[in-house]
Amino acid sequence: MTNKTTPPLVHIETFGCQMNESDSELVRSLLKQDGFAFTEDRERADVMLMNTCAIRENAHNKVYGHLGELQAVKKERPLVVGVLGCMAQSLKDELTKKVPLIDVLAGPDAYRQLPMLITNALQAQEQGFAKKSFALDLSEYETYEGVLPDREGGVNAWITVMRGCDNFCSFCVVPYTRGRERSRDPQSVLVEAQQAAALGYKQITLLGQNVNSYRSGDWDFAALISAVADTPGIERVRFTSPHPKDYPRSLIEAIAAHPKICKHIHLPLQSGSDRILDLMGREYTAADYSKLVDQIKGMIPDIVLTTDIICGFSTETEQDFESTCRLVEQTRFHSAFVFAYSERKNTIAARKFQDDIPEEVKGNRVKRLVELQREIGGARNREYVGQTLPVLVEREATRSPNRWMGKTDGNIAVIWDKALEPLQPGALTHRRITDSSVAALFAE
Repeated sequence: MTNKTTPPLVHIETFGCQMNESDSELVRSLLKQDGFAFTEDRERADVMLMNTCAIRENAHNKVYGHLGELQAVKKERPLVVGVLGCMAQSLKDELTKKVPLIDVLAGPDAYRQLPMLITNALQAQEQGFAKKSFALDLSEYETYEGVLPDREGGVNAWITVMRGCDNFCSFCVVPYTRGRERSRDPQSVLVEAQQAAALGYKQITLLGQNVNSYRSGDWDFAALISAVADTPGIERVRFTSPHPKDYPRSLIEAIAAHPKICKHIHLPLQSGSDRILDLMGREYTAADYSKLVDQIKGMIPDIVLTTDIICGFSTETEQDFESTCRLVEQTRFHSAFVFAYSERKNTIAARKFQDDIPEEVKGNRVKRLVELQREIGGARNREYVGQTLPVLVEREATRSPNRWMGKTDGNIAVIWDKALEPLQPGALTHRRITDSSVAALFAE
């Protein structure tokens, strides 16, 4: 530690996916074990950490925007600035050259080194000089076994069951920023689930870049999620994300059979064009995807399906885009995350293909697909009107503190008046649906 009698105050901001949220919980735990303290007030922080995502251009822009703001702050007072996670790993050269104010860079496998890196930077700052502290090696073994995440409340506990990815989809930077696949010991996952339940968490979400690939001895992911769902005190278990290329029947059976495994599958499509899917390296066709959807719906009739779609991938024609729209119409997802393709450095696509679709065309296709999905999603939500559904209370509604917001088993938001019944976050209640919108259900 430094010479200060009070512990250094750390402020951490998280960008990107659920995996980053989970990683920030690990970072807080590791730093607190070493005597650091945390603050929500940026003005009081001695250390500013940004846990970053490298998947989308928008996340990059937000991080660079925050770094620009810190440039002025650092001129006014001592401040250690750290960039963690995927951007630190994938853009280390660019960050160190373009943003000299950065003191600490740590990749996703280097968080155990963070206390030392930050301490070195703080001590150098006290002595009047700048010391850059970087740790960016990828590991074949690091799964952060034995580190209990420092969670911040709520009803959901993230548990990362595996790290890295071996799929190498051509558009994706994850294998280069998070390394190769490795699975956690199942007993450590179950212990963490039990600890979460003891702390009052009612829902667990299991995380992995491709949970289908989870393997530890005789355990596959279907066995793991079933065991987690048996944890006393846990009401619901979710997971993300699987890959359509190797979705196991055993996992469908587990979802169908276990009452606490949520009937919701986020199944990334990315494109409905076989030609584009091949260029993306997805290893399935549109027909393969539809066959899997039919199998899932046949075994779990009330399943809620959501997806990810990329518009404007390299060489995508209007015909390719129309193929995606047809598959969306056919599948009738409850919701979809639709993105314009943004080329990521070091990916296969960046090396082999040209990002040749004009931004205006990409934006137009995103808009059209979003409008199509809004029609479908709105229709799917109207199907629930008149039904009484089990809902897990999560928090006050964002725009109205007089209303509760909870989620159905299928992960659809439900909003209702607080005055109807005294409840608390984490309560499992039944609500009769009286109205709906594209984004939510409304209940008595």
